[in-house]
Amino acid sequence: MGIKLMVSVWPTIDETSSHYKEMQEKGYLVQTERGVPITMNFLGNNGFVDFTNPDAQNYIWQLLKQNYQDKGVDLFWLDEAEPEYTVYDFDNYRYYNGTNLQVGNAYPVGYSKAIYDGQKDSGKENVINLVRCAWAGSQKYGALVWSGDIDSSFQSLRNQLAIGLNMGIAGIPWWTTDIGGFHGGVDDDDNFRELVTRWFEFATFCPVMRMHGDREPHTVPLSQEGGGKMPSGGGTEPWAYGDQAYGIMKKYMNLRENLKPYIRETMVDAHEKGTPVIRPLFYNFNRDETAWTVENEFLFGDSILVAPVLYEKTEQRDVYLPAGTSWLNAHTGDVVPGGQTISVQTPIEEIPVFIRQDAAETVLPAFDALK
Repeated sequence: MGIKLMVSVWPTIDETSSHYKEMQEKGYLVQTERGVPITMNFLGNNGFVDFTNPDAQNYIWQLLKQNYQDKGVDLFWLDEAEPEYTVYDFDNYRYYNGTNLQVGNAYPVGYSKAIYDGQKDSGKENVINLVRCAWAGSQKYGALVWSGDIDSSFQSLRNQLAIGLNMGIAGIPWWTTDIGGFHGGVDDDDNFRELVTRWFEFATFCPVMRMHGDREPHTVPLSQEGGGKMPSGGGTEPWAYGDQAYGIMKKYMNLRENLKPYIRETMVDAHEKGTPVIRPLFYNFNRDETAWTVENEFLFGDSILVAPVLYEKTEQRDVYLPAGTSWLNAHTGDVVPGGQTISVQTPIEEIPVFIRQDAAETVLPAFDALK
């Protein structure tokens, strides 16, 4: 059916696993200076794979290839990539390349590298995997980074804008968030429906648009033994939040689809030149002093300026339009000279978006999806 399957894997090895003893004896697990080498106790006692060890990287890849890729899995969701220790005693953990305090930030790079190298060696092209953490160099290994298990709140949404812009400037263009946040959020709560709608609008103009989260209420776990220990959360599909939210989300999904040619060009620039997909205003307008001070707007590629709604119950917000060009309001068609701040209405179905006038002829037709 043309659907590619992604499987989520963790870098944890349960002590009851048939591989645990061998990996521990060969030094493939993160070691401890003190106490037992159990570094996480989520659903059991676990050790973390030491992804700074090349032999451990190869060992894990062979298991993933045999049990997943050879059975048709195309992509991997690399969770826990920090990794997430139960106790953050960084001085107690030792890697193949040194102590956690010395080389800890290299862990997620090795995690992505292990899977990337294995896929490339087995003939895969255009490798990309979803990963929960990254560091300088991760972008070489097909790392599509998401910002983790974040809070479902407008404060968290504001944080994501800052995080995404910093990731892009740091050279990691593939970035995404859990739309609506991960922790919390009740599907039928009006306040959360407002948040997830505003977040959905923002995500339309992110490098990757992706719906995920642990919604309330949870179901009862299927069992207490073996599989099914975890409860399932509420629905995260666009139709889970009521007719109004669903109607708005459908329009923005159609807009995203219409923008594919523009996004493809932007992604080529990111691949070939390292140009951020989303970027602060000063990236394109460095001679505009005011552009250096704006932290609540961003550029999506060269030609689209986005001013997300970052606070609840917002009916209008100020938008600064950089000098050096005129801007076309994507919702109204009005042309506004740059170099000024204007007030823009923000009904729930609209995120303020402006298009550089010289690009309007090619970009504006995509916004017919919002009509």
